[in-house]
Formats: sequence, C-alpha cells, structure tokens
Amino acid sequence: MTPKRPKGAGAFPKPVESPAPKPPDPSTLYAALDLGTNSCRMLIAQPKGSQIHVVDSFSKSVQLGSGLESTGRLSRGSMRRTIQAMRICQQKLKRHKVKRMRLVATEACRRAKNARDFVRQVRRETGLQLEIIQAEEEARLAVISCAPLVSTKTEQLLVVDIGGGSTELVWIDLSSVPRIERPRAIMRLRGGFHTVDSPFPAAKVVDWISVPLGVATLRDQFRDVEDDAARFALMSWFFEENLSEFAPYKDAPPSEGFQIIGTSGTVTTVAASHLGLRRYDRNKVDGLRMTSDQIDKVIRGYLDLGPKGRRNDPRIGQDRQALIMSGSAILQALLRCWPTDRLSVADRGLREGLLYAQMSADGVLEDGHF
Repeated sequence: MTPKRPKGAGAFPKPVESPAPKPPDPSTLYAALDLGTNSCRMLIAQPKGSQIHVVDSFSKSVQLGSGLESTGRLSRGSMRRTIQAMRICQQKLKRHKVKRMRLVATEACRRAKNARDFVRQVRRETGLQLEIIQAEEEARLAVISCAPLVSTKTEQLLVVDIGGGSTELVWIDLSSVPRIERPRAIMRLRGGFHTVDSPFPAAKVVDWISVPLGVATLRDQFRDVEDDAARFALMSWFFEENLSEFAPYKDAPPSEGFQIIGTSGTVTTVAASHLGLRRYDRNKVDGLRMTSDQIDKVIRGYLDLGPKGRRNDPRIGQDRQALIMSGSAILQALLRCWPTDRLSVADRGLREGLLYAQMSADGVLEDGHF
C-alpha cells in the first residue's frame, strides 16, 4: 500500500541543513610554502597530537627554472607564472588569517643571478616575503618530515629528496640509538646536522650531499637525445657518476638494517602507478614500501609507453609526464648504489618539515611518536 502524501506544498519536510563547519582558530594555524624549480606548493595546517592536520593546500607547476640552465637567470615568463601562483597563496593565507608561516625558495633561486630582484618583486606584488634557504637546511627539513616513516629496525637510513633542480641525500647512522627512540632521534635533527651535547640518544649524520641535478635540470641536460630509451639510460648513469664519492656501499649485498626513504613527486607517481591508482590517494601511497623489482617494472612500463603514451596515462598526470623519466632515472641510479632492495615512499617533504620545525619550536606538538 502506497503511503499518502500530506496535503499542500512541501509534502515531505525538507532536510535540515547542518551548520557549516566552524573555521579553525587562526591562532592554531601554521603555513609552509615551498617554491622549487618546477612547482609552487603550500600547506596550511594545525597541530593535532604528534601529527599535523592539513586545513588547506595549494600546488601548481610554475616551471620557475625554465631556461635557467642556459641563461643563469629566471625568465620573465617563469617569474610571472610564479607570482600568479603566489597571489593565490596570499589569498588563502589572508582568508585563514594565518600569522605564523615560513615561505622558502630552493635551488632555482639559489642559482639564479636575478633571484634577489625576484624576491623583491614577489614582496612588492603579493606582500609575501620569500626566504632563499641553503641546500643543507632543505635536506634537513626533508629528513625531519620523514621521521614518522623510520622503522625501529633501521640502523642505517638514507633519505632522498628528488627535487626539480637538485637532489638531496642524507645518510644517517641510528645504530647507537635504542630502537624505540629512532623516529624521535630523526626529529631532533631539526636543530642541525652536527651533533650537539644532548641527554638524548643522537642520530649521527654520516654524510649528506646536494647534487645539482633534479627532474628538470637532468631532463634539460639530455633534451637533445632523441631516442627515449637511450636518453633514459644516459640520464641514469650520469646521475650515478655524480654520486661516486657519496655511495660507499655500491655492490654491497642488501642489508635488513638499511632503509631508503624517497620523497618527491617522482617517487609518489611511481608508487601510484604500481598500485594502479586511477585517482591519486595519499593514504595508500604515503608509507608504502616497494621492492626494486616492483620499481623496475613500473619504469619499464613507462619506457614501453613512450612519450605519447606517458602523456595520456592518467596515473602520471599532465604536470608530471614531462619529468617522470628523468626522475625515474635518478631513482634507478639510487637503487643501484645502496644496499637495499626496498624503498619507503614518502608523500611528504619540505613543506611538512617546515611545519614540524615551526610547531616543535613552539612546543605545540605532543611527544607521541617523536
């Protein structure tokens, strides 16, 4: 039997709309902006226990370093694209009333002759103050962002941050740190790579290097090689040559106590391809461990697709397709040089490191995992 509708307009009561979620208290918010050679990315977040809760984010490929390799300068077009992106960031910061922030620029601005003029132009047109940080601080911030992914079984750790203009590698000895303390010891490196007197067990930074080859700069060096497979092989071997003094473990057998954590768009894209994700899911990618065989299979698949196939592959994406092979060449070279057949995938990096460092300095993160 069909139930009778009540008479009159609005026969069934309209659903009651729930009130809009209350905006976060601006006094709890922090922001971090990372302006790299290829991308402009920002996070606005608040502390939540020992982790961070992202309130808003922004990411845009601006290709700031386009043409830098040949001219030594930031071009007018790349600066214009970047300032447009930073205007959006400024609007988000204003809307959320964020007061505590760090806005940093990396390799492209470290190398460009006109970087200081560009920083002044950004300040004039957006009101935002960019800070050009040195390679060591960039490496340190990438390391502390990865602290939650460090295994308590890890005795030797290599953190690799594959950027657009450079690649930072930090080798850390954790063997003298009690297992339960190892992730926390990584977090304490926010004060610097050089060990200072501390009542806590210390992670020892054995060595670190910033190679001036990232996904954009490596691609640009071999742009004139027409054959796709040949270009990939040349990029990989060239990158390995630049690691010759930093990779003492070359040809050593895999070690259970050795962990590589990779943080970059390349690493997360390879992970998403391995998982067959049609739509990117950070929760499935961040913290994933991949074997070298799984990574090689994905990279072989990219080569089989060729340039046209990669452009049309939704797992790679339009922003990443032009850079995925140079990034894969770096990744493959790293796995040839270090004694492990596994890589931990980190969907985190400089921005998260900036946020952790700010929040830790203010004492608003719980000691939980750290």
